[in-house]
Amino acid sequence: MNNGVTVVIGAGSIGLAIARHVGSGQTVLLADLNDKTLETAAEQLRDQGHEVVTRTTDVSDHGSVAALADGAAELGPVTHVVHTAGVSPVQASTERILHVDLLGTALVLDEFARVVAPGGAGVVISSMAGHMFSPYAPDVEQALANTPAGDLLALPALAPETVGDSGAAYGLSKRANALRVQAEAVAWGKRGARINCISPGIILTPLARDEMSGPAAEGYRRMVETCAAQRVGTPDEVAHLAAFLLGPNAGFITGADVLADGGVIAALRAGQLSLTGG
Repeated sequence: MNNGVTVVIGAGSIGLAIARHVGSGQTVLLADLNDKTLETAAEQLRDQGHEVVTRTTDVSDHGSVAALADGAAELGPVTHVVHTAGVSPVQASTERILHVDLLGTALVLDEFARVVAPGGAGVVISSMAGHMFSPYAPDVEQALANTPAGDLLALPALAPETVGDSGAAYGLSKRANALRVQAEAVAWGKRGARINCISPGIILTPLARDEMSGPAAEGYRRMVETCAAQRVGTPDEVAHLAAFLLGPNAGFITGADVLADGGVIAALRAGQLSLTGG
C-alpha cells in the first residue's frame, strides 16, 4: 500500500541515503538536473525495492520547481520533502551558486509549502559553511529570510561584486538556507507541516571529493584532523538525522537548523582551528 509521496531533490549520495531511509512504502519522486545521474540513482533505488518516479528539474528555475511540486501532488499526499540539490565553490561561479544554492532553496520552500500534506515534513540539506562566519548585518539577514523568492537576487547584498568569490557565495547561501527555513516554518505550519534544516560538515560525497582535491584541500585536512570526531562523515549519518526530523518523534521541531559537523565549528569557535591557515 502506498502511504504517500517522498520527494527527494538532488540524486546524489545524501539524497539517495535519505530516500532509502524514509521512502519505504512510499512513492519516491526523485528529481535532478542531470538525466544520467537521475536514472542511475532511480535504478539503484528500484533494485532495492522502492517505487520511484523521476523528473528532470532545475531548482534555479521557478517554473521547473512549480511543475515538480504540482507533479508530486498529483501522485498522492506529499508527506516528505527532501532538498539536497546544490553546487560547491570548486564546481560553480558566484552567480551559479547564488542561483542554485540560495534561490533554488527559496523556490523549493515556497512551492512545496502549498502542496505538502498536513502532518508532512521537509528537510533542507545545507552546510556547516553557513556557520563559519559571523552573522551578517541584521537588515541583510532579515532580507535573506523574508524577501519574496522572485526578488531575492535583486537584493544589493547579493550582487556578485558585493558577495565576492564562489566560497563567499557558498557560505552566504548556506546561511540564507537556515534563515529561510526558519521563516518558512510559519507558512508550512499553516498547513500542519514542519520544515527543518541540516548543516552537515565534511560528508564524503563526490561533491566533497571535488572540494577536498581543490584549492582548499589543506583547509579540509586541518578540519578533519582538528574536529572532535577526527574523521569525515557519511551520507548514512545525515540520513539517520533526516529520518528523525521527518518522523513523528520530531513533531515538536520545526524551523530548526541542526549542525552535524563532527565538531568543526566547535573547534573554530574555540580558536583551535583557523579558516586562514596556521
